[in-house]
Amino acid sequence: MINSIPSLISFPMNGGESPYSYANNSCFQRRGTDSAKILLHEEITNKLELKQICSSSNVFNIVDMGCSVGPNSYIAVQNIIEPIVSNYQSQGLPSLEFQVFFNDHVANDFGTLFKSLPCDKNYFAAAVPGTFYNRLFPKASMHFMHSSYALQWLSMVPNEVEDKNSPSWNKGKILYDSKEVEKVYAAQFDKDMGSFLNARAEEIVCGGFMAILLPSIPTGADPSKCTITAIFHLLGSSLLDFANMGLLDEAEVDSFNLPQYFASPAELEAVIERNGRFKVERIEQWVQPIPQASKSFVEQFASCMRSGNEGITGGHFGSELMDDLFNHYTKKLVDSGLFSDSSYVPLCDMFFFLRRIDDNI
Repeated sequence: MINSIPSLISFPMNGGESPYSYANNSCFQRRGTDSAKILLHEEITNKLELKQICSSSNVFNIVDMGCSVGPNSYIAVQNIIEPIVSNYQSQGLPSLEFQVFFNDHVANDFGTLFKSLPCDKNYFAAAVPGTFYNRLFPKASMHFMHSSYALQWLSMVPNEVEDKNSPSWNKGKILYDSKEVEKVYAAQFDKDMGSFLNARAEEIVCGGFMAILLPSIPTGADPSKCTITAIFHLLGSSLLDFANMGLLDEAEVDSFNLPQYFASPAELEAVIERNGRFKVERIEQWVQPIPQASKSFVEQFASCMRSGNEGITGGHFGSELMDDLFNHYTKKLVDSGLFSDSSYVPLCDMFFFLRRIDDNI
């Protein structure tokens, strides 16, 4: 029997190719993908043992989990395939065929993704809709799994933050901004990552790999002084501004919380160690390269935020408010000077490269 957990959150990134689509506004995620490319090449080149994991087939199965929409997904896939091809050519092995599975929630705009796939791609492509916190594939059927900028999305908002009688009630906020609220968000992340790792451990062949790229905070950093959380608090304060102007009911804001958590490398490593079914081959964290924090840069970043969060925000408050809300948010973000404020920890990414190990070890 396949184990499952409830899939309570399913608000995809903005689909299509509109000015506020994810496909046209994910340049920051693209920078992370580009930064991870050399790490993928090094790890695959040095550690992939094709004879071991493809001993009975010439088909190599790859999964991109949380693929969303746009070019970043197939660029990441190509970054995986290139060193694998070099690897088997250098070993004089027979040519491999690649099967790539693109996974995200059922509501994801797979149509736009597949229309944008390169016509000269060197793999077969298929969509696998469903939450990656559940099983998605047969046992020991996948050779390489990849996920970028997806696992910060939790399966659900922690119940305590919406309970008025809980010390973790998150009144007037949309993301954790106190130790009590942060604690329950961290617990939800821990639970979800445990489910994710258990599912992937069933699906990846022994000796297969998984690469994870995530927005993060440094180990030991105060989340309230990190840019990654501050940008969401500004969105929350924009909603409160609308409530003060009578455009929203304050109770609507109190009942809205984003299911996102930005972990540190130490937190993710601890979940992996407790799971015990993967070996951590490499951990890297770096500051996202940001050009001068000009007005145009901040406006571009606000569009990126809209492309990723408009679906869930509009689902709660109504889509008719989204233009005014995100215009207000953009101005607020520009005026904040956040990206040039040295008292805040800058945007960071972390990269984990994992090997599926024998359960008997």
